[in-house]
Amino acid sequence: MAGHKLDQIDRKILAELQADGRMTNVELARRVGISAPPCLRRVRTLEEEGFINGYHAQVNARALGFEVQVFAMVGLTGQAEADLSAFEDQCRAWPLVRECHMLNGEVDFVLKCVAPDLSTFQSFLTEELTAAPNVASVKTSLVIRGAKDDPGVPFDVLEDRLARNA
Repeated sequence: MAGHKLDQIDRKILAELQADGRMTNVELARRVGISAPPCLRRVRTLEEEGFINGYHAQVNARALGFEVQVFAMVGLTGQAEADLSAFEDQCRAWPLVRECHMLNGEVDFVLKCVAPDLSTFQSFLTEELTAAPNVASVKTSLVIRGAKDDPGVPFDVLEDRLARNA
């Protein structure tokens, strides 16, 4: 990523794809103001350089029967790199864990978990998460409702910053 400097068209491409990853290359090219062949070349370069990690649908968890969303704050007994990596590997293997972030401060990791019901989450919590090697503590917070869930980055903030520094 360090080898590729993004220009305004690249940033427009990323912003448009972030908003709607299903649009055709022709539509994308129209929206960013270039013809389709160079647009496709740019998209492929952005993919190869790691600016685009993938494309996926944003599914409605509740409509699919996943009624429970929980944030779990996990403290480990040891913070050696091997311990941290082992815990991250374990999180990748747990289907209910949808996000795992290492933090600094009082908590080592925060996990975003989803489950079809509270009983399923409780089983995961008691039989897997708290029983995992190196886990010293787990504090959970049940999500009552979500007010915002915007994936990606705010491109307008990036453009404002670039304009101020130009």
